Amino acid sequence: MSKVTVLGCGSWGTALAIVLAQKGQPVLMWCRRAEQADEMNSTRENKKYLPDVTLPEGIQVTTDLAYALEDTDYVVLAVPSQTLRENLNNMKDLLPEKAILINTAKGLEVGTNLRMSQVVEDVIPGSINRFVALYGPSHAEEVGREMPTAVVSCSQNSEVADAVQDLFMAPAFRVYTNNDLIGTEIGGAIKNIIAIATGIAIGLGLGDNTQAALLTRGMAEISRLGTKLGADPMTFSGLTGIGDLVVTCTSRHSRNHRCGLALGQGKKLDEILNDMGMVVEGVKTTKATVELARELGISMPIAEMMYKVLFEDFPVQQAVGELMGRNKKSEREKEMLGV
Repeated sequence: MSKVTVLGCGSWGTALAIVLAQKGQPVLMWCRRAEQADEMNSTRENKKYLPDVTLPEGIQVTTDLAYALEDTDYVVLAVPSQTLRENLNNMKDLLPEKAILINTAKGLEVGTNLRMSQVVEDVIPGSINRFVALYGPSHAEEVGREMPTAVVSCSQNSEVADAVQDLFMAPAFRVYTNNDLIGTEIGGAIKNIIAIATGIAIGLGLGDNTQAALLTRGMAEISRLGTKLGADPMTFSGLTGIGDLVVTCTSRHSRNHRCGLALGQGKKLDEILNDMGMVVEGVKTTKATVELARELGISMPIAEMMYKVLFEDFPVQQAVGELMGRNKKSEREKEMLGV
């Protein structure tokens, strides 16, 4: 039996640990806070992040990072995107050389504008051949309750992608493989920005037409940036493209959607983030994405407008007017050139 370590005790790390434990795979979860680890071990529940879901006995929680990583075969990186580098620096000297790294965080790193695989390779040189992005339309609240879900195991190394597919494949958790890391990671990161925009529209009382427009034009922006970086355009029609976009923009489970909803209802960003008490990946990813798009000369009007709303206190009602009032253009003309 392989040893699997889940780094992080948030909702998604917990849900993935449950998937594995239900298959009979023991899982050791590493938690930063001793009080949370003790509570999870004693109550068999992650009360803050995944309440009312029982943890199988095969899941154990520790705060000892060295113990968690000792002789491990798989490390599930279930930490927020903006803390990934810090966590990797803490673990790199403890990590077995052949351990497969499975990242679940979706975002771009502020300051470097790097994708998560690039952050991992930057901290642990040579690790790209044992790196997997486990992405797709998947909310922890549903995965933890065994609701049918499909995700993608994406890696440049097909053997590693296959190994992670086998590890996680379960009756209610279907795993496909893919080798397009750029497309998978860009789709997973940028959809959070579009989800904030969609939430704002709903908070303003706008309708289904508006939401459909945001999802469609949002996917155009995702595809535009991704293909400029070298992604396969077909990736954006799959689970980590349109699939992830739809679930994040429309679901009540989505933190990014809920953040946008509150903004549309007139609340301030700091207040919203404080009340939620959990990371909203799309906020900081908006900053990194807009910087990257500007550097590459890519037109991303929805992302640019979300930047103004989130970081320049631009009125949300006015943001809608400005997006609708942009110069007329063809839907397809020069689309891939970013015009």
